[in-house]
Amino acid sequence: MRIKQENAWGELGSALGKGLIAGLAGTAAITLSQIIEMSITKRESSDAPIKVASQVTDVQPTSEETKAKVNQEIHWAYGTSWGIARGLIGLTGLKGLPATLVHFGAIWGTALVMLPKYDAAPPVTEEPPKTIAIDALHHAVYALAAGLVYDALDAGGKHERKLDKLVKQLHLKGIIEKLKP
Repeated sequence: MRIKQENAWGELGSALGKGLIAGLAGTAAITLSQIIEMSITKRESSDAPIKVASQVTDVQPTSEETKAKVNQEIHWAYGTSWGIARGLIGLTGLKGLPATLVHFGAIWGTALVMLPKYDAAPPVTEEPPKTIAIDALHHAVYALAAGLVYDALDAGGKHERKLDKLVKQLHLKGIIEKLKP
């Protein structure tokens, strides 16, 4: 039988690992969302990831084929790494929709600042409302998927979930409040 001990480094590692898995799921979700949207709107794939990476690293792709491949690799690495932020948010004790909203704000806010800074997109003030709405939708899809996966991974074991359910029921019935001194 293993006794659970409080271990800050273990908790951090666990949160970061769950966050990376959640980030991967979020990236899959936003990618699917973008593929569906592009098939409807006939919009071309964005090359923003490679534009930013090329400026930051001062490395340019050698061909159009390489450019498309590296663009996708950066998209997946960037999206997956944003899961780390979700893990850190989880460490604060924030869960569910509030944590997802904070994560969404961080992700989309960063995109709104970073992409114009690197000339990968115009400032949001110069974008048409429809483009802003589509971008917000894609980032919301990411944050929701990552949040759902993170919360599912962070739900604890079967016995912990049963205990949490029992405590919630006791709270709803007012029993726990009656037991407090």
